[in-house]
Amino acid sequence: MLTVFGALVPVFLLIILGFVLRRVLLKQDMMWTGLEQLVYYVLFPALLIDTLSRANLASAPIAGVGGALLLAVITMSALCLALRSWLARGLDVDGPAFSSVFQGATRWQTYVALSVAGNLWGDRGITLASVAMVAMIPLLNVLAVWVLAHYAAPRRLSWPTILLTIARNPLIWACAIGLAINLVQLPIPRPLHDFADALGRCSLALGLLLVGAGLHLEGLLRPRAAAGLTVGLKLLLMPLIATGFGAAFGLSGPDLAVVACCAAVPSASNGYILARQMGGDAPLLAQILTLQTMLAVFTMPLFIALAG
Repeated sequence: MLTVFGALVPVFLLIILGFVLRRVLLKQDMMWTGLEQLVYYVLFPALLIDTLSRANLASAPIAGVGGALLLAVITMSALCLALRSWLARGLDVDGPAFSSVFQGATRWQTYVALSVAGNLWGDRGITLASVAMVAMIPLLNVLAVWVLAHYAAPRRLSWPTILLTIARNPLIWACAIGLAINLVQLPIPRPLHDFADALGRCSLALGLLLVGAGLHLEGLLRPRAAAGLTVGLKLLLMPLIATGFGAAFGLSGPDLAVVACCAAVPSASNGYILARQMGGDAPLLAQILTLQTMLAVFTMPLFIALAG
């Protein structure tokens, strides 16, 4: 437990530093927008391509890790949709607010997952977490955009538009390129590897700074009931579901702990941008993301230690 907590400390210190920098030194939105695009389109894809191209996939339980997390996402999505009527009646959750509950309960913060997996299990941890990305990111993007389009957006998006949005995701392409290089055993020149490695080492720290910069403390003294419910679904129920599926697939030790790590992280901060663009309840989602990030420092070590 102490080892897990020690691996999480630098991750959350970087998040806190990002929060402080956003309010003290780098106050202009333009700076963070440019940094976000750099990480999203260049640095993070370089990390994924470099890691996956060198990974020993034969020894990694790809199907078990990917399958467990994929089934966990499907289960949680079905549960949220089943709770839709009750949320509307019991907690006065309208369509836009429901879309924020859905995003907060199902999506995952990639930067945190990869940072913790790398700190605890090295390249194998990053490889398995990257496999989880391949399994979850396309489905999560489809589900999030569909729920927003159905419950929140002022106009419905066509399926070709939704699929085009997913196809433009650079993280999916980076995973595909890295896996393709690995499978065909394409030799990578040493200078090119060193170049990608240098870019990748920058990505996680900058990504965590971006997570901190996006936190909103407004309204945390009196959080909405829907926010509290979403925090419980994501930080408590989701890791239980995922580790249950992982155990059913025969995973154990560090492999099962990676599943717990990926399931127990806070929701994705870019969901806030999506909510603003498509008519979701962005203030509610900002509250959910901030609460989850603050509380995950306590819940993540518990689930990772129990699984591992």
